[in-house]
Amino acid sequence: MSKTTTNQTTKVITGKVRLSYAHLFKPVALSEDQDPKYSVCLLIPKSDKATLKKINNAIEAAKQGGASLWGGKIPNSLKTPLRDGDDERPDQPEYEGMYFVNASSKTAPGVVDKDVQPVLDSTEVYSGCYARASVNFYPFNKAGNRGIACGLNNVQKLADGDYLGGRSRAEDDFDAVEDDDDDFLG
Repeated sequence: MSKTTTNQTTKVITGKVRLSYAHLFKPVALSEDQDPKYSVCLLIPKSDKATLKKINNAIEAAKQGGASLWGGKIPNSLKTPLRDGDDERPDQPEYEGMYFVNASSKTAPGVVDKDVQPVLDSTEVYSGCYARASVNFYPFNKAGNRGIACGLNNVQKLADGDYLGGRSRAEDDFDAVEDDDDDFLG
């Protein structure tokens, strides 16, 4: 008897994660042959067992729901979205001790602050800040590739964090300057 897959079994609201490669306000095409999408990489601490359990359960539900897509059975070599940062990104320190999931959507995700108010300033939510995310796992079978993908629903910013990629805020780079006769260019 097959289990019915519903959004309730494949949808996950994460615990506190860190955002990387955040494209939440403007869709971006990662290559010329792709359609532009909104996307983000969610860095999930390996210590967040509750979120990891929810993700693994949702991936399993999506696999069961995808069997019909894959000829009635789950393939042995199936691409899954939950990946180990220590194994796959050893050269990026922010991935140390993390699992990661790439989530994307053709439609704009809802982005809110910790008071559930819409975030209108795109500079407020960036790669390096901390958030919760609502995502949905679903099966795919496209051009010979079979697996489970992660759809991006919504993001709730929880806290600021150091920018990833070396960027900094102007407010952090400069001190206020008294207007005097010193010539900075001279």
